[in-house]
Amino acid sequence: MIKKIIILGPAHPYRGGIALFNERLAAEFQKEGVDVEIQTFTLQYPNFLFPGKTQYAEGDAPENLKIERSLNSVNPLNWIKVARKIKKIQPDILLIRYWLPFMAPSLGTVARIVRKNKKIKVLSLVDNIIPHEKHPGDRIFSSYFVKSVDGFVVMSKSVLHDLKTFDKKKPKLFSPHPLYDNFGQKTDKTTSLQKLNLNPEYSYVLFFGLIRDYKGLDLLLEAFADKRFTELKIKLIVAGEFYSNEAKYNTIIDKFNLHESVIIHNRFIPDNEVTYYFGAADIIAQPYKSATQSGVTQIGYHFEKPMLVTNVGGLAEIIPDGKAGYVVDVNPKDIADKLIDFFENNRQNDFVENIKEEKKKYEWNKMTDTIRELYDVVNK
Repeated sequence: MIKKIIILGPAHPYRGGIALFNERLAAEFQKEGVDVEIQTFTLQYPNFLFPGKTQYAEGDAPENLKIERSLNSVNPLNWIKVARKIKKIQPDILLIRYWLPFMAPSLGTVARIVRKNKKIKVLSLVDNIIPHEKHPGDRIFSSYFVKSVDGFVVMSKSVLHDLKTFDKKKPKLFSPHPLYDNFGQKTDKTTSLQKLNLNPEYSYVLFFGLIRDYKGLDLLLEAFADKRFTELKIKLIVAGEFYSNEAKYNTIIDKFNLHESVIIHNRFIPDNEVTYYFGAADIIAQPYKSATQSGVTQIGYHFEKPMLVTNVGGLAEIIPDGKAGYVVDVNPKDIADKLIDFFENNRQNDFVENIKEEKKKYEWNKMTDTIRELYDVVNK
C-alpha cells in the first residue's frame, strides 16, 4: 500500500502545463488518501536558456498542496543535498517528471542516490524521451536518466516506442494524458467573445499554447490563405507566447494578406483566461509537425471542443477521426479542407456529443491507478 509519494518536477511558482499537471496529480492522490508533496526547483532554467518572458506563474500557490522549492538544475552539490533529504523522508515512491534531456543530470543523479537505500521506488512519468527540438547529447543525457529509475509511465504510444530504444527490460506502462480540468467551468460563447472583444458575426478556430516551430502554426496560416475561410467568415485566434521567431509567421501573414483573418495574442495566457479562449472557439487546431501527446487536447476535451490534429506522434490516439474531430495529413491543404468541412457541414453538435463520451477515458484516477500498478510491478 502506498502511503507517501514525493513528486519531483515543476510546480508553483513555475508556470506551464507540466507544473499544472503535477499539482493536479498530487491533488488526486491526496483525494485518494495518499500523503503527497512536490519538490520543485529553486532554479529550473538559467535565464539565458529560457526562450520566454518569464518562467513564473501569476497568482498564489494552489491551496492544500505541500510544495517545496529545493532542486537547482545546474548545481551538483544541491542534487546530493536534495537526494539525501528525500531519503530521510522515506516516501514509498519518488515520482520524477521527465520531459527534457537538459534535466537528466540533476534528476538522474537524485534518482541514483535515492535508489541506493533499496526501499524507495523511483518511478518516472515521461512526457518525452527524445525532444521535439533536438540538440547534441540528447540521447546520452536521456540514457543516463533511464538507467537511474525503476520503471516508467508514458502518456503516448510513440513515447513508449522511443523509450524502448533506450531500455527493453524495465517495466513501462501506458496511461493517456488525463483531462486538464484545472481551468474551471466552461464559459458560454457570447460571454467569451465579449471578454476577448471578438466579433460575434464570425466563427473562430483556436491555436493555443506556447508557439514553437514543431507545432506547425506556419501550416495553419498557409491553410488560412484558402479564400473559403473569408467567404464563410471564419477567423483564426493564435493565443500564446512566441518561443520561436515571430517574424517567420508575420511573413506568411503578409504574403497571403491575412491581417483581417488572424488575431494574435502574443502572451502567456493566464489560467483564469483559458476558459474564454476555448469558449470563443468553435474548433481547436493542432497542426503539429511532430508530437508525443499534448496537454492542449486535454484542455479541449475538458471544455468539450472539437479538435483538428495532425497524424503525428500520439495525437491520433486521442482524437478519433470523424468522431471528436479530425486527424489530418501534415499539409495546409488537408488542414484547410477538414476545417472547411467542419463549418460547411455543421459538424459541431455531433462532435460535441461524442466528446462528452470520449472524455470519460481521461479521468485522473486512471493515471493514479497506473502509477499504483507500476509500483506493484517494480516491487515484485
